[in-house]
Amino acid sequence: MDDKKIFEEMINILKVYTKDPTLLEKATLDTHILNDLKVNSARLVDVIIKCEDVFGISVDDDEADKIRTIGDAVRIVKQKLG
Repeated sequence: MDDKKIFEEMINILKVYTKDPTLLEKATLDTHILNDLKVNSARLVDVIIKCEDVFGISVDDDEADKIRTIGDAVRIVKQKLG
């Protein structure tokens, strides 16, 4: 799966957890999930669990702690799928 497909799927996943889904319209790989999208840290855990389900991967705690931006999530997913 290429970066673009992973990114698009991440946007779909984040729609449920973002307080203002219109913020996703301008989202990029550099968009900070907590600060820019106003996703709280508890919800970020839900996002990671949803990613595991959607992509069929397992993200360990150390990797999860490194997810700050959409790009971070895309990189980890791509690495796991690789």
